[in-house]
Amino acid sequence: MSFFGKSGLFAVSALSLLVFTGCDPSGSSALDEEKEPHFILGKGRVNAMDYAGAVEAFNESLEANPRSAAAHFQLACLFDQKESDPAAAVYHYQEFLRLNPKADNAEVIRQRIYSCKQQLAADVLPLPSAPAAQKQLEDLAEKNRRLQDENEKWRAYYAAQQAAPKNPVPLNPTPGGNLVPDDISAAAANPTPPANPAPTHPAPKPAKARTHTVAAGETMASIARKSGVSLSALQAANPGVTPKKIHSGQVLNLP
Repeated sequence: MSFFGKSGLFAVSALSLLVFTGCDPSGSSALDEEKEPHFILGKGRVNAMDYAGAVEAFNESLEANPRSAAAHFQLACLFDQKESDPAAAVYHYQEFLRLNPKADNAEVIRQRIYSCKQQLAADVLPLPSAPAAQKQLEDLAEKNRRLQDENEKWRAYYAAQQAAPKNPVPLNPTPGGNLVPDDISAAAANPTPPANPAPTHPAPKPAKARTHTVAAGETMASIARKSGVSLSALQAANPGVTPKKIHSGQVLNLP
């Protein structure tokens, strides 16, 4: 069995174990975190299969208690198993382990993090097929050869230009505008540089960063909803901002 086949079987086994044991973090401190009203609401929405509503409730639970490992764990399970957002799942799994490093299911969670990262790599960097990759290499090799030929012709032209007397001799470029080897001998008497240089294009302007100015009564969760981004992505774009301490007039970065 190949490495990816083994790793895929290993990841499926880890997910099965996580589902079998349930989305419940271990440890006595989790009991207190699970009594938070938004957390209880999120669990109810999970049972009702309202997964988008559950995500919103658990995010609000995190706003009430940013150190709630239990809320991070619930969000990680939802993004991993229900919402198909491996990047958000990795973030919440890692936050859970940071807040609860001695969790009984820590090893299973690390396996899920690894599996989610594999999924991200497969989505972002798809590998080309072998025939397509070979064709790309051949095209690049041919382009490189043509560029080298052009470079040698121009090198010979300028060398002849430096050593030749100043008697103009008309050049006969090829239809494509490039000198052929027979023209190089005549180039010594014609120091005129090649016409029609390639036009230059200004460098593209960098994209302007998106921001949002906090209005009275807004929270991180409500801003994320209005902006069409996840709360975890909004928090990641503003690492120095405490969700419960945002205030009117504050400028937040939007991912």
